[in-house]
Amino acid sequence: MSNAVNGAGGTAGLVNTFIADVNKNDAVGNGKGSRGAGNSSGGGVSAGGGGGSSASWYESMARAWGQTMDAQASRITELSGTIGGGDDQPSSMIALTSQSLRMQFISNSASTSINSIAQGIEKLASKQ
Repeated sequence: MSNAVNGAGGTAGLVNTFIADVNKNDAVGNGKGSRGAGNSSGGGVSAGGGGGSSASWYESMARAWGQTMDAQASRITELSGTIGGGDDQPSSMIALTSQSLRMQFISNSASTSINSIAQGIEKLASKQ
């Protein structure tokens, strides 16, 4: 069961990927020039520009979700190959079904989180 949380594509993997990507790109500004001449005033959300990479924390989050979904797709492909190779036991079919449902959950979660944050950023932008 620990694989579901800590394995590649698990919750801890998603968070670690996001944090590593943000740290690598210095995408979260502190309002004191950490992103150079970006479009951020006061830090937080940066639209890119200035020194460093053009990736924002929002892009880093989307990339982390993508990597999580890629890992899950690999699991599904592996199980499909096993079943296609002749291991069509009920336990293998249930494993494939459960991993497919997990992919659906990850996909829905990624979409919901990205859309929710985008709406929040849109509301912030309209208040300025």
